[in-house]
Amino acid sequence: MGSLTEAAAGASAARSAGTPPTPLPLSCTSRVCAVTMAFSEEDGTNGGSSEASEERGATGKRRRLGFLATTWLIFYNIAMTAGWLVLAIAMVRFYMEKGTHRGLYKSIQKTLKFFQTFALLEIVHCLIGIVPTSVLVTGVQVSSRIFMVWLVTHSIKPIQNEESVVLFLVAWTVTEITRYSFYTFNLLDHLPYFIKWARYNFFIILYPVGVAGELLTIYAALPYVKKSGMFSIRLPNKYNVSFDYYYFLLITMASYIPLFPQLYFHMLRQRRKVLHGEVIVEKDD
Repeated sequence: MGSLTEAAAGASAARSAGTPPTPLPLSCTSRVCAVTMAFSEEDGTNGGSSEASEERGATGKRRRLGFLATTWLIFYNIAMTAGWLVLAIAMVRFYMEKGTHRGLYKSIQKTLKFFQTFALLEIVHCLIGIVPTSVLVTGVQVSSRIFMVWLVTHSIKPIQNEESVVLFLVAWTVTEITRYSFYTFNLLDHLPYFIKWARYNFFIILYPVGVAGELLTIYAALPYVKKSGMFSIRLPNKYNVSFDYYYFLLITMASYIPLFPQLYFHMLRQRRKVLHGEVIVEKDD
């Protein structure tokens, strides 16, 4: 979830931040959202700055809000950076004290749920025009993470001690600290090169690690979902509608096959633009 959408929203967010479009870390109706999530995150869907929209005159609202909007976005990104830093420290401390990953998710779940759910404000940012990114792309990005947190890991407790959960937690945490700090410094017009470098390089490892963690976690959840029939609607019922959460998860996993390579290579192209100044012409759909 936290991995695939990280590039789709990138073009507009990166433009808005005054930098070239960036690849953005998993369910519109399936894992497609998750995929989109990883994609949009690296690109700057979430809290980011929006200078390009002002230049194009695309967001008059941003101009009217001006100082207030910028101040709020700075506060939001600082808060999110701090939240994910707290999460990272808690994870390291737990492992140092316990020497195992078992029980890790339970110990940090409240912090994780709070800050990941808090990211719903990013959809509001798009709706009111202070961030010039597609509401659809941002909604997919945020909902895919929330899907992974609430409808998979939270709801299916037997999988919370799986090693795969640690994989996506680590990938998400490092990605979010890097991403939100990038937005913060960009809004303050003081972007250290290391932060820029980290944002456009860490995804090379974190993106596949996050996707692997998410897929393995969903895979581990399948037997429990099939046995319990959770979130499924069986016929007959008065609405004459059926839904099988087990097959929904299978479709979600299958959606990675076409989407992951496409989004990952897009991110690599954006990296070359930003760090190496290459001019890359992409075909219009």
